[in-house]
Amino acid sequence: MQEQAGSQSEAELVGQVRRRLVRVAWIAAAAGTVVVFNLIGFLIPLFLDPGERGGLALLNAPLIIAYLLVVGLAIIRYSDRRVAAALEWVVEARTPDEREHQRTLRLAAQGAKLAILGWIVAAVVFSALNLFAHSWQFAAVVGATTWLGGETTCALIYLASERVLRPVTARALAARLTEQTIAPGVRGRLAMAWALGTGVPLLGVLVVGAVGIAKPGVDTQYVAAAELFLGAVASAVGLLATRFAAKAIAEPLGSVREGLERIERGDLEARVPVDDGSEVGLLQTGFNRMAEGLLERERIRDLFGRQVGEDVARAALREGTRLGGEEREVVALFVDVVGSTSMAVAMPPSEVVRLLNRFFRVVVEVVEAEGGFVDKFQGDAALCVFGAPVPSKDPASDALRSARRLATQLVREVPEIDFGVGISAGIAVAGNVGAEHRYEYTVIGDPVNEAARLSELAKQRPQRVLASDAALARATESERSAWSGTELAYLRGRGLGTRLAQPRLG
Repeated sequence: MQEQAGSQSEAELVGQVRRRLVRVAWIAAAAGTVVVFNLIGFLIPLFLDPGERGGLALLNAPLIIAYLLVVGLAIIRYSDRRVAAALEWVVEARTPDEREHQRTLRLAAQGAKLAILGWIVAAVVFSALNLFAHSWQFAAVVGATTWLGGETTCALIYLASERVLRPVTARALAARLTEQTIAPGVRGRLAMAWALGTGVPLLGVLVVGAVGIAKPGVDTQYVAAAELFLGAVASAVGLLATRFAAKAIAEPLGSVREGLERIERGDLEARVPVDDGSEVGLLQTGFNRMAEGLLERERIRDLFGRQVGEDVARAALREGTRLGGEEREVVALFVDVVGSTSMAVAMPPSEVVRLLNRFFRVVVEVVEAEGGFVDKFQGDAALCVFGAPVPSKDPASDALRSARRLATQLVREVPEIDFGVGISAGIAVAGNVGAEHRYEYTVIGDPVNEAARLSELAKQRPQRVLASDAALARATESERSAWSGTELAYLRGRGLGTRLAQPRLG
């Protein structure tokens, strides 16, 4: 039912476009015919005996009306059939093939060409008629006036038709963009609006003025009347042509401006309809591509931030892909899962991943809430760092407090998984490790190794958390009071002993 409703809507759109094109063609042709007929009437006294105006009008007027009705009806019906055939894909709600696509985008130009053909035939027919009926001078006046009037009328038909066709043009360009312009650009439209809307009538004004000066015995009243009529035509037609040309440029540019405002407000989903076949349409296309690029960059930045952490992502975007690192005093917190191998054997892989994701979600939330950075996930373990990449005032207290919170929340929220947490502090190298095309931010040094060993030992303690005396010594007094010292331990791979501390019970 929804597809049928959509198809009906498209059919209604095509029907509306066809009716408007027919209306534009009839109005422009009729108005152009009236203007040309009256202009010839004003010009007759300048070139011929004023008394001949009535006879010539009686000869030409019925034939003009007959020509307009017969030839105009034939051209408009033929043009309407071409429009219907070209827009058949719109009615059927499908993607146009290459031929249909090109025909749709050239409908305005084809309509103007048919109108030009009609006016050329009219100029030839009525020039020949008046050549035999009167004189070659009057035939020349009829031919030139018809030709110039036809140019102006066809220009208005093109500009108005292009505006009427914008909805189907937008659909055609949405289906397939063009790399080249298929319509007059900004300069072409403005030149057309001026030349055919104002320039042609002004040329007539100059010709009439020249005749009034050069030809002796011409009544100045006739010259003035012809000049006034041509001036009125130039004002009206020029305003109309300029209005069409201006709207054809201003409306697409307005949509681009609104799109830029939406992007400025942070709406990267902003898009504008591409409904113009000139460079204005290429501008609309360029805006959409820019918006898509910005959205893609934002998604990559967001994904990058999720992969490496927002602080590391910001540093990478700011400093680039510089390899190497610097010595920093950091506090390392290592979280390791107990019995991950047995879980993998006893549970489906998808269930293991779901459970680990629940576990690490708690780790990330607690660590980031205390100002730490989850440096990496190593299978069923996580390395968290405090004091890098962003320095903090009291990384030791933040890490120790984070460890105590982790022990409480993990037991409460993920009771299915046992764990061990180790905390150590000291000098480490923090920076980018790898190659120019593939690297990662990490922290390397003794505190990381010691924290990993402490997490193994912590799995055997009731609190599941152990800290080194180096970490405890760097913490504030209030945080140290939440911990109690234990024995001296010799961790695997380390020659020196480490004095241990664990959270106080209760």
